[in-house]
Amino acid sequence: MQTVWQQRLSEQHKHRPNDNRSPWQVDRSRIIHAAAFRRLQAKTQIMSIGVNDFYRTRLTHSLEVSQIGSGLLRHLRIANPEFEHFPSTSLIETLCLAHDIGHPPFGHGGETALNYLMRDYGGFEGNAQTLRIVSKLEPYSKGYGMNLTRRTLLGFVKYPAIIDQLWFNKPSHDPSQRFIKANDWLPAKGVYHCDSDVFNWIIEPFTDSDKALLQQHQVIDQYRCKTLFKSLDCAIMELADDIAYAVHDLEDAIATDTLTLADWTLYAEPKLIALSSPWLKQNLTRLTQRLFSQDEAYRKDAIGELVNLFIVNSALNIQNPDFESPLLRYKVTLDNEFADILSILKIFVFERLIREPKMQQIEFSGQNLLIDLFSALASDPMRLLPYTTQEQYQNTNTTNEKMRVLADYLSGMTDEYARRTHKRLFASE
Repeated sequence: MQTVWQQRLSEQHKHRPNDNRSPWQVDRSRIIHAAAFRRLQAKTQIMSIGVNDFYRTRLTHSLEVSQIGSGLLRHLRIANPEFEHFPSTSLIETLCLAHDIGHPPFGHGGETALNYLMRDYGGFEGNAQTLRIVSKLEPYSKGYGMNLTRRTLLGFVKYPAIIDQLWFNKPSHDPSQRFIKANDWLPAKGVYHCDSDVFNWIIEPFTDSDKALLQQHQVIDQYRCKTLFKSLDCAIMELADDIAYAVHDLEDAIATDTLTLADWTLYAEPKLIALSSPWLKQNLTRLTQRLFSQDEAYRKDAIGELVNLFIVNSALNIQNPDFESPLLRYKVTLDNEFADILSILKIFVFERLIREPKMQQIEFSGQNLLIDLFSALASDPMRLLPYTTQEQYQNTNTTNEKMRVLADYLSGMTDEYARRTHKRLFASE
């Protein structure tokens, strides 16, 4: 019997004789075969595509997040055999595989650029774009994207409120200035107003009190608010993403000598020692030696040990007892000792790798490239856009809708395709 969480936006009539897949397995298949998923192989994770074939892309990152997500779910099930509301393995794999498909080319530089460009038209944010792709844009079904189940879509809603409610103040910008200040245009994280119909359909089974509590948010700076809650499925996916980011991206940086033992000793080790963690007291010296060993097998073993450490120290906890639905009442968390370790690893990767000036210069280049492309396409869309995108543009009625078509088109580009397009439009040769 189909449950409310197995329902899809559009009733399906697919000719699939003897198809014995569960709804969640069908969703996973649709993600794997989607063009948006394949494009992740050519989108930046942290280091630029094409510089070294060792670097992780958003595709390999997503595969690793899926593996970690499955491991978290396995551990939580063993630790909580009485809990009846865990997602299926296929569902959590689907969320992990597709969690990044809404991210534009050039990482957060591209996201910042598009948010600036869409400042008067509803903003741009990678997670909101993911929901938009799976529920509307991917051409599997006309107008319904991949037409995934309601519970799968719920798992994609990382920030469950409309961006217009969260972006309460916007910085001023002098149009005569050639460049923007990235920190001013970091996106408010939520769901696009133009996709509120999908969002309202997703949360329809919840009680009114659950809907209201789920959308609660708080001010985080002079421009933005941030939501406070998410579903259990989304929380598992998010923790898997954090682990992959902190551990596997660290491995990339060490293996390519982007982060050295000296960096670790100077910036990470003192913070780890200061935690007074029993596990670190016993294992930090051994972990450091293996992470920075010239023998790749030792480094791999250390990386695997860290991933396992975070998985087995995760637990199911109550998110807020006022939630009536178990899909919202519970969340997955790390034991405080290991949450602190994970946090320090994430900060180390962010401050010494992502914020490293050369990396930021690459991000800055991509950011400005997208601004150039958007400006050019907006100036004469019926001349410069591909035929299919021209049709979408013509079928819109408002300026907001037209600008969203441009943002959808640009955000779907890979890094290299965006560079080639820019070269066609602006190169002098």
